[in-house]
Amino acid sequence: MKKALIVGINHYSSLPLQGCINDAKEIEKLLGKNEDNSPNFDCKTLLSKESSAGSSDISSSDLENGIRDLFSTESEIALFYFSGHGDCDQEGVSYLTAQDGSRFDMSRITTFIEKSKAKECVILLDCCFSDGVGDVPQFKITHLREGVSILAACKNNQLASERGGAGLFTSLVCDALRGSASDLLGRITATSIYAHVEPIFNAWEQRPLFKTHVSKSTTLRKCNPHIDLQILRDLSKLFPTFNSNYKLDKSYEPTESRPNPNHKIFSDLQKCRANGLIKLDKEDHMYYEAMNNGTCSLTPLGQFYWHLAWAGRI
Repeated sequence: MKKALIVGINHYSSLPLQGCINDAKEIEKLLGKNEDNSPNFDCKTLLSKESSAGSSDISSSDLENGIRDLFSTESEIALFYFSGHGDCDQEGVSYLTAQDGSRFDMSRITTFIEKSKAKECVILLDCCFSDGVGDVPQFKITHLREGVSILAACKNNQLASERGGAGLFTSLVCDALRGSASDLLGRITATSIYAHVEPIFNAWEQRPLFKTHVSKSTTLRKCNPHIDLQILRDLSKLFPTFNSNYKLDKSYEPTESRPNPNHKIFSDLQKCRANGLIKLDKEDHMYYEAMNNGTCSLTPLGQFYWHLAWAGRI
């Protein structure tokens, strides 16, 4: 079971925001289903509403109760996402700002995580001064139990940017979840999300932060594989060792006057090359490599998937 608490707050009495609700809805949409529409996270979403008679603002107590409930029960992954205002005091303590202006100490999230029954805990924060989760300010250290990953939009002395009516950090996270951060197997992890997000920001902008203490990479969302899994599994059969060559000849090319019908593997090799798994040793095109009786070999990426196939991990 995977659980996600998703919070988006636009409606602050002072300094209202524009994109937080839409960001939260998009995160809910992407986490709720994998690309093949299979179920993923069970999402609970808190969205602010314009204050009016009979309506209630999202308070720091609402945040605390929601976060406590998220981490108190057993689950495979418990994920918390927040988009709204953040704050920081003179002692360096960071806060999430609730809709009613009250503040929720980010270190409280760490307290709940420490006691959590969830196997994996993931925190995604798109707010100013969002680097406070996991920190112990008085000792200037970060402390996380095993199984925790935190992605924050910026350091605790920086502001988080909105661009085009959306949080810049969240828009990049959503791109990553749509598939730009997936490996060839279609797996998206917290690590691959950060690897996708971080290079976009330069040294003069907000700097996203990634804190983690894990012993395995947990998949947050699955996209369709870039290549048929059986082709990847066959790498260890086609190449006896990770650094061996595969011999080609004219009979592999189907346009040849006497093609070998047993050499259907040629199309699989072409797909491997298109995904950066193999390289040609002489020519620029597979056709000419075959016509000239050449060879192909595994790239470093191909060798990585060869090892996965050889170990039966695909």
